[in-house]
Amino acid sequence: MSGDEEPSRAAGGCVLVVLGAAVVAALYAVDEAAGTLMVVAAGTFALWRSASRLSVSSATPPPGGSAPLDDEEAGHSVGDGTTLVRREGMLIYLTPDADNPVRTRVRVERAAPGDDEGEVTPG
Repeated sequence: MSGDEEPSRAAGGCVLVVLGAAVVAALYAVDEAAGTLMVVAAGTFALWRSASRLSVSSATPPPGGSAPLDDEEAGHSVGDGTTLVRREGMLIYLTPDADNPVRTRVRVERAAPGDDEGEVTPG
C-alpha cells in the first residue's frame, strides 16, 4: 500500500462482522440462549447507536417556499390582529376568531390595479 492510500472503511467493517460472527458462533456452541442473547443485545446496541447519531439539527430541513413574486407579499398585520396577505391580484384578510381561538376568519377581495403598494386597512 502506498502512502496516499487509506484502508477502506468497508474492509474494516467486514473484519468486524467476521469477528462478531466468530464470537456469536462460540457463544452458540457453549449455550444457545447465550448466543441468542448476544445477537439481540448487538442488534439493540446498533439500533440505539444509529438513532442517537441522528439529531434534529442534522436532519435535512423541509423545502422552503419560494420568495414572493412581484405581486405577492408576506403577511402584514393590520391593527386588530387581522393579517393582510397579497396574492396574485387578491387581498386576503385573516382575522382570528374571538370566540374560538382555533378558527380564523378569511375574507378575500380583488385588489385594485394600483393597490399593490401602500398600507391597506380592513374595510
